[in-house]
Amino acid sequence: MAKQHTVIVLRITIADIAPPIWRRIVVDSDISLRALHHIIQAAFGWNSSHLHDYRIDGRHYCMLDNEHIVAGNLGSKEQQFDDRKGKLNSLLHPGQRFTYQYDFGDSWDHEIEVEQIEVAPEPMGGAYIVDGARACPPEDVGGSWGYSDILKALKTKPRNQQAKDFLEWVGGSFDPELFDKRAANAALSRLAWNGWGKK
Repeated sequence: MAKQHTVIVLRITIADIAPPIWRRIVVDSDISLRALHHIIQAAFGWNSSHLHDYRIDGRHYCMLDNEHIVAGNLGSKEQQFDDRKGKLNSLLHPGQRFTYQYDFGDSWDHEIEVEQIEVAPEPMGGAYIVDGARACPPEDVGGSWGYSDILKALKTKPRNQQAKDFLEWVGGSFDPELFDKRAANAALSRLAWNGWGKK
């Protein structure tokens, strides 16, 4: 009997930001959590320059191939699992919720809901975005609280030094309401084409 292929519909929302920043993504179920990390990075517009981990059903999946993770968790009593070995099709089920954290300094927590698991005629081999809202925060702005402060400054005091420094940091302009689905899907297409995150 031929193997049945499935895809998973995930709604991913950055925690502690209102209005919410979110993406609805369809992913091949036969990928690892590490590959999902790269998909999330491309879908939101992060640049994958920081560490990440997942919390799924009481288990901690992380980058056990990274020396900073290993050194930083010596003596930790929590059991850790390699995110390269955790496959979505063996970990996830409809209605499930779990978290993905990116950048342990800024602590960008992403709340992920498994909305659907659907049969597919053939392996998808990648991912695509169905929908989403709002721009991803720039890297290294101090997490959700720092980002909220910056948005407030841009709205209420656009000429103050904090707002000016931020705009200079991001290259001159920033629209927090902008979500370009076509550009995000193009990033995911490049990801699949180049095979990033398959190791």
